[in-house]
Amino acid sequence: MSKLAFIGGTGVYDPGILTDLHSEIIDTPYGKASYESGRFGDKEIIFLARHGVHHTIPPHKINYRANIYALKMLDVKAVVSTTAVGSLNPDYKAGELVLVDQFIDMTKSREGTFYDGEHYGVAHLDMTHPYCETLRQAIIRAAEEEHITLHPHGTYICTEGPRFETPAEIKAYRQWGADVVGMTNLPECVLAREAEICYSTISMVTNFAAGISDTPLSHREVVDCMNHNLESFKKIITILSRTYDPDTECSCHHAAKDFGGFHLL
Repeated sequence: MSKLAFIGGTGVYDPGILTDLHSEIIDTPYGKASYESGRFGDKEIIFLARHGVHHTIPPHKINYRANIYALKMLDVKAVVSTTAVGSLNPDYKAGELVLVDQFIDMTKSREGTFYDGEHYGVAHLDMTHPYCETLRQAIIRAAEEEHITLHPHGTYICTEGPRFETPAEIKAYRQWGADVVGMTNLPECVLAREAEICYSTISMVTNFAAGISDTPLSHREVVDCMNHNLESFKKIITILSRTYDPDTECSCHHAAKDFGGFHLL
C-alpha cells in the first residue's frame, strides 16, 4: 500500500501524532537511511528526521540521495517536508508558515541527482513546477481548516551552510526574488521529483535574515521559534495523515516518463 511520509527539519524530530512508532535503518545503493514507521489510525506513515533525531548531521552532510531512495523503497508516493527559514520578505514574519513553490539552488558540494551517468544514466527533468501542486492544495486546505496563517507562495533560496549568510549575500538574494533562505531543501526537492514522488515543503519563518534582522543570528533562536510554533505543523500533518491519499493521481508520478520512468535498482 502506498504511503505518506514526513521529513522533519530543524526542531521537528518527532511527529508527535503517530502510534506504534519504531525506528528502522534501511540499506540503499547510496548508503544507509534511518527513519521511523508508525500508524495513524489504519494507515502506516513514515517519518524521517533530516538531521538525525539528535540533530547530528549538518545540512551539507545529509545523505539526500539515500533518504529519498529509501522512501521510494518503502513505497512512499507523497512527502511533506518541513524547513526552518530566514525571511527576506517583510510580509513573512517569524512564526508564520510559507508554502514555497519555487527555489534557487546555491548549494555547492552535494550529490544532487540520481541521473549522474552511473546507475540511472543521464536525464534532464523539467522543473517548471518543482513542488507538487496536488499536495500543495491539500496543505492549503488543511491550513484553512485550522485557521493557520500560511503564505501560499514563496521562493526558497538554498545555501550550502552550515554557516548563516552574510548581509551582502542576502541583499543579492532579495534582488533575485528570493522570499526565504534555508540550507536543506536542495537537492531533496529535485531528488523527489526524479524519483517520481509528490513533494511539498512547509517552511517556518524563524527570523529575518542577516542584514534585515537587528540582531546577530543564532541557531538557538531558530530552534526556540520552531519549538514555540510546532503546533501549527502538527495540526496540518494530522489533517494530511487523516485525509490525504498518496495514490491520488498526479503528474509527479510520471515526472521521469520521457526517460523510461524511475525504477528501483
